[in-house]
Amino acid sequence: MPQAITPESPFCTITQLVREHARERPDEPAMCDEQQALSWQALDRLMDRVAAALQRDGLHPGDAIAICAQNSVRYAALYLGALRAGVVVAPMAPSVTAESLAQMVHDAQAQRMFADTRTRELLPPGVTVVWLDAAADPGSEAGPAFDDWLAPAGVAPQAVDVPAEATFNIIYSSGTTGTPKGIVQSHGMRWQHVCRGARYGYSTQTRTLLSTPLYSNTTLVVFFPTLAFGGCVHLMSKFDAHRYLETAAAKRITHTMLVPVQYQRIMALPEFERYDLSAFHMKFCTSAPFQATIKADVLARWPGGLVEFYGMTEGGGTCILNAHEHPNKLHTVGQPAPGHDIRLIDEEGHELPAGAMGEVVGRSGAMMAGYHRQPAKTREVEWFDAAGQRFIRTGDVGRFDEDGFLVLMDRRKDMVISGGFNIYPSDLEALLRQHPAVDDVAVVGVPSVQWGETPVAFVVRRAGHATEEVQLMAWHNAQSGKTQRLAAVQFIDELPRSAIGKVLKRELRERLQTPVP
Repeated sequence: MPQAITPESPFCTITQLVREHARERPDEPAMCDEQQALSWQALDRLMDRVAAALQRDGLHPGDAIAICAQNSVRYAALYLGALRAGVVVAPMAPSVTAESLAQMVHDAQAQRMFADTRTRELLPPGVTVVWLDAAADPGSEAGPAFDDWLAPAGVAPQAVDVPAEATFNIIYSSGTTGTPKGIVQSHGMRWQHVCRGARYGYSTQTRTLLSTPLYSNTTLVVFFPTLAFGGCVHLMSKFDAHRYLETAAAKRITHTMLVPVQYQRIMALPEFERYDLSAFHMKFCTSAPFQATIKADVLARWPGGLVEFYGMTEGGGTCILNAHEHPNKLHTVGQPAPGHDIRLIDEEGHELPAGAMGEVVGRSGAMMAGYHRQPAKTREVEWFDAAGQRFIRTGDVGRFDEDGFLVLMDRRKDMVISGGFNIYPSDLEALLRQHPAVDDVAVVGVPSVQWGETPVAFVVRRAGHATEEVQLMAWHNAQSGKTQRLAAVQFIDELPRSAIGKVLKRELRERLQTPVP
């Protein structure tokens, strides 16, 4: 049996752990999707065929491949097989524009492109593609089908030594703030995520359900630990609240990662109580603000623990809220993880004393090497303390409470400066959510002739409520200080979100380019 993983375990590659599980438990399930399932032995052999095919095609350790596809067992096996060959994986979002995808492929210097036919229209012209889905035409001039591209069964790849500092993947930022940047993560950084999993009950009996995309770090921080500990991963190609609950109940799921909007949609289902979720051991959440009221609802009605991770794909410092252990701290994102150094700095980069509010910076053993081929952008997010230690800037504004729990105020870039006063949109959003007509809301700052900036609320109105925009604005402003009053309320059918649930406030701002009074 593979040696037990602890938070202090020495570095090991995840692909080597897969090999050990395949030797010890060859016929037990390793992963599945809606169409296919793989045992540990089958996964290990498929990874070998992927690694051998990449080596046959001339890829060397440190070279990169790009993947643009929906979740599937083949996608996961390709990812792992590339890592076995020392090849860097650059997973890319099928939701981006064709122009953005071309930029990312170029930035990653990808030697091979893998996709499914659902992303065909996005692909750069002239690029030869290996098609991951079975529907691909093996005779297509655009490239071979995955099964035809693979090395023959039984072919062993050349062994590759992969050190901890070698690049594991390049994760492209979600694009909520503009052009995506390639975040370079090492094998050592990923190993830190695996070792952290020892605290959350991962084992060979783990059954993890994932409906967030494999190109997102949100998914990968649970996907890789599950496999490293010998559990089984169930992949959903697309999230659907009903289908999620059906799968969770039928497969006796023990672990999951969901983003806040997914928890919101699941908990809102009238039939939620009908599903047997008693097998759950631990549920995780990250990537976007998680309302305290939803956390409380999950704790009350969904068995198992609830853990919120606060941090960045870039790494640095992580805060962890074990919500089931601290139900009185649901308004926070928890305390710094063991071995993580979280501090607050002011606008000039000076470290702030306890109790002050400032930008969150963090340092840990899990930090990106930098943004791929963008040293200037890397320097922008780095902060060094008096001892010369490197920290990553989050762009979030927060403060520590008296017990050392971090309370987030807002994104620094989202803060509205109106007439010289700082306005935190999260405060206004929290008040608006108390109104019975508000189902969802986002507040952004827009140009103002009189104040420089002023807050405007975009609101998804709850079904069955006839409240008008001017009525809702009057209700809010009657309860707010003068500097926090809204200049306008606009009803919207749905807030624009990224695939992992982040509200795209940039898109909302672009709707109101004309300054308001």
